[in-house]
Amino acid sequence: MTDRTSERMTEGPSRGPISPTRSRSLPPWSLLAAGALLGGLAGGAYGVVKAPVYTATSYVVVVPGEGSDPQSALGFAQAYGRVATQVAVLGDAQVWAGVPIATLRKNVRTATSPDAPMVAVSATSSRPDLAADMANAVSRALTRHAGDSKRSTRVELEQFARATRPTEASSASPTVTGLVGTAAGGLLGGLALLVRPRRTPETPPAASVPGPALAADTHGQL
Repeated sequence: MTDRTSERMTEGPSRGPISPTRSRSLPPWSLLAAGALLGGLAGGAYGVVKAPVYTATSYVVVVPGEGSDPQSALGFAQAYGRVATQVAVLGDAQVWAGVPIATLRKNVRTATSPDAPMVAVSATSSRPDLAADMANAVSRALTRHAGDSKRSTRVELEQFARATRPTEASSASPTVTGLVGTAAGGLLGGLALLVRPRRTPETPPAASVPGPALAADTHGQL
């Protein structure tokens, strides 16, 4: 057996250079953790930066007049609840509140009850004193508007409770906004985890075998 044959027989399958160890991919739950963390930070920052909002509420009650059906007061309470935010009422209220009609229309809401002839007038503002002033101004204007038509409606609208200056903000605190942001961020992270593309496992390289020419040459020189 020649040296050349020995070299060919001892020569193993050709192998390429050894590749460096591949870095491991992040676990799937990392998307959930990252989304929840970013959402919590964004929500907490929003709660700190955003100015607090205060809400003040005043109440007016519909009183049936002489010769009026007491049950009709409920119907008039519903009607006055819708009229309270109309221009006819807000036009008078802006004078007492010291703000434009657009501000009253944006920040004043009314609520009525099907069981009691009462109208709740709520106003929101970044200033607690202004919130109370707007609620009282709209209630006053609504009472005056109802008094102008009491002969035909046979009901009166009287102030039941004035709005007082709120001492606590009605808007969410930074803790609450942070929790909401954490939940929203975790949800988005879960959605991203569901829609991300699946990685197919890599197929290991097939083992190489000596070619026919090499095997025939080796056999002929033995």
